[in-house]
Amino acid sequence: MNEQLQEIRDLARQFAAEQLRPHAEAWDRAAAFPRAVVAQLAELGFLGMLIPEEHDGLGLDTLSYLTALEQIAWGDASVAVAMSVHNSLPTQMILSHGSEAQKEKWLMPMARGELLGGFALSEADAGSDAAALSAQAVRADGGWVLSGSKAWITNGGFGDVMLVMARTDTPGERRGPKGIGAFIVPTDTPGYVVGKKEDKLGQRASETVGIAFEEMFVPDEHLLGDPSQGFLYALQGLNGGRLGVAAVALGIAQAALEHALAYAAERQQFGQPIREFQGMQFKLANLATRIEAARALLHHAAVEKSRKLASMAKLYASETAMYVTTEAVQVFGGYGYMKDYPVERLFRDAKVTEIYEGTSEIQRLVIARELYR
Repeated sequence: MNEQLQEIRDLARQFAAEQLRPHAEAWDRAAAFPRAVVAQLAELGFLGMLIPEEHDGLGLDTLSYLTALEQIAWGDASVAVAMSVHNSLPTQMILSHGSEAQKEKWLMPMARGELLGGFALSEADAGSDAAALSAQAVRADGGWVLSGSKAWITNGGFGDVMLVMARTDTPGERRGPKGIGAFIVPTDTPGYVVGKKEDKLGQRASETVGIAFEEMFVPDEHLLGDPSQGFLYALQGLNGGRLGVAAVALGIAQAALEHALAYAAERQQFGQPIREFQGMQFKLANLATRIEAARALLHHAAVEKSRKLASMAKLYASETAMYVTTEAVQVFGGYGYMKDYPVERLFRDAKVTEIYEGTSEIQRLVIARELYR
């Protein structure tokens, strides 16, 4: 890790330790996202890390971004997932496929944290099979009219701009993945309706909602690129999204390991700290090794920018987070099962990393297909 990466890591760690971790339990209990944190993240540059300097971003590489994101997740995974979605999906899709006018209009305020972004692909009947989505965009004079709904949208309620995938083909002539467009949708657009806030197991402070489009008009200048290529744009964006989830998973796992180490040194049984027992030493060694292996894979994937490695990193890091947090609860014994101790929340926060941005099963399918490509 070079000096610049160390500085980024240390800055993110300090912010997480001072501004996130002391409040994470309360935010979890209230299931409420602290919007003021968005401004703090923006002030540090963490909402524009991958956006070029000409668009008011920091113009950093993926590894720098993931290094910061892991530390934010160490402080609070709910804040980290909001940061991850904003950085890896809407901003990068606009950067890669938007017109110069779109980049000028959207990327600068998003980099400055004036607009928080989200990504709307999944639907109630189109999760892993996302190409089966049914939200419809119909051509109209000067733009498109969107109707339908989306499910499980991070930042969908308090975010400011969504990248929405909707069908641009017609019901009588479906074109599968090639019949989907991507639209830049401000959340104050008439017809954008926020639905029920989900009551989740973990990452409870991160707002997850359903959204509906009620004959919502979107002007032509909000269509991103080719109206038949939106699904391809989304898949390309998801490679970065999966790296972000891997970093969030690592932050959760690292936090759980540190709590387990501290507790094993403090807890006395049979006249000695439980860390002195060989069984406990082996357990802690396994946890630390899994985390280091997952981090090395993630950093390799960040440099290589391969779809296969992105899926491998997401798969391995998320399953590592679930393994580490489960074992951390075991280290705490009965106390680990109580909400008074932080590993209980970390255990709940870890589970969804195996589900969102593509389940572990989907990652294995992607990896297998890439092996045969």
